[in-house]
Amino acid sequence: MNLKTRLAAREQLVGTFIKTPSPMLCEVIGSTALDLVCLDAEHSPFDRLVQDQCIHALRSAGMPSLVRVPSAAPEHILNALDCGATGVVIPHVTSGEMAAAVVNSAHFGAGGRGYAGSTRAAGYTAKPMGNHLRDSAEETVVLAQIEDLPALEHIDEIAAVDGIDCLFIGRIDLTVALGARSPKDDVVLSAVERICRSGADAGRTIGMFVGDLDELAYWKQRGASLFLLSSDHGLLLQGAAQLVDRFRT
Repeated sequence: MNLKTRLAAREQLVGTFIKTPSPMLCEVIGSTALDLVCLDAEHSPFDRLVQDQCIHALRSAGMPSLVRVPSAAPEHILNALDCGATGVVIPHVTSGEMAAAVVNSAHFGAGGRGYAGSTRAAGYTAKPMGNHLRDSAEETVVLAQIEDLPALEHIDEIAAVDGIDCLFIGRIDLTVALGARSPKDDVVLSAVERICRSGADAGRTIGMFVGDLDELAYWKQRGASLFLLSSDHGLLLQGAAQLVDRFRT
């Protein structure tokens, strides 16, 4: 099954963020048993060329790749998908209208994603147009990141938009937006639970980043099935700390 099908089936999936613009690092991560990888082009310096190289490395390794794009601008979505990304994570989705617009930008059709047969996604002209249109419709995934107060106000209409494959909860930004001091504050937990309920009611997959892995069971019970955990930076720091601790003891 492809990633889109696995998301829709609510399989328990785990991935990580890549914040270092490095094709070699992506090649290494691509060889692991993770279900997917997300390139963080929103918060890290991924220009189009290195993004292209990283996606190429992940595709070569058979690893599904998402790109958290810098914004919902159609050109950012187009760039990631033309390079061959499996899908996109759209930050700061705040309304049903915006959710519908990003779905349109990610798919071919009237007013949607512009077509070019010369891209990696299209096989550099080797793939017939009909096949590329079919495969894109069947495989491209769109994740709407929910992280703002207006998104909470419009969460039911966002969740109702066809073509949103997953509501991805940006809990840290929600913490800031709600004026809380910790992502474990009650007001934040209540907001996250509200998103989970709305997603469940609309039949949408729920994804999230969890900093404390002891929380995984709690959120799985509330319907979350996609977890992007840690990052290449976090894994490096954790590995170095474990190495030093093992050496010292």
